[in-house]
Amino acid sequence: MAGEPRADARRNRERILMVARVVVAEQGTEASLRDIARRAEVGLGTLYRHFPTREALLEALLRQGFDRLAARAEALADAGSPREALLEWLRDFAGGAGAYRGLAGSMMATLNDEASPLYASCHGMQAAAGRLLERAQAVGHIRGDIDGTDLFALVNALSWITDQAPSLAPRRDHLFSLVMDGLAAPERGGTKRLT
Repeated sequence: MAGEPRADARRNRERILMVARVVVAEQGTEASLRDIARRAEVGLGTLYRHFPTREALLEALLRQGFDRLAARAEALADAGSPREALLEWLRDFAGGAGAYRGLAGSMMATLNDEASPLYASCHGMQAAAGRLLERAQAVGHIRGDIDGTDLFALVNALSWITDQAPSLAPRRDHLFSLVMDGLAAPERGGTKRLT
């Protein structure tokens, strides 16, 4: 008979998540699960009962942020300028994708892996952003030859670059502008500029 988890099980799960946020912030998405369990003062078996895989733990840590980004995309879909709505969402996404070292790679790995615990929340976020992209394309702000996967990969790549070369972090905004300019649909006279 399945019911509510026991109070101590709920406390263990919350303590594991609280500690995991800190450890993943320090060590990245490949953080030691043994270290997380030790710092949470639970056995490794307890951690695995709550989170059977690393991806399940990451999904629990990231779901709220992914859901927030999906909701933000939905809210921006009814906003004024499709161009501004898309840029605002992409800046928000790019900032979040750099939250943990290795997150950009983890997100890209789950795009087509329906078995991944990260897939559903990541896919929901990407689909919501895809609607912003389509809206901007419909009014001629973005090239018509890209899709949501292209956009997601390009902006995610910015986070990966600064993850791999932290010395480039101060150039993130400049690199973001370059990517966005490359996505802009040509204006009359052949010039392009989105940012």
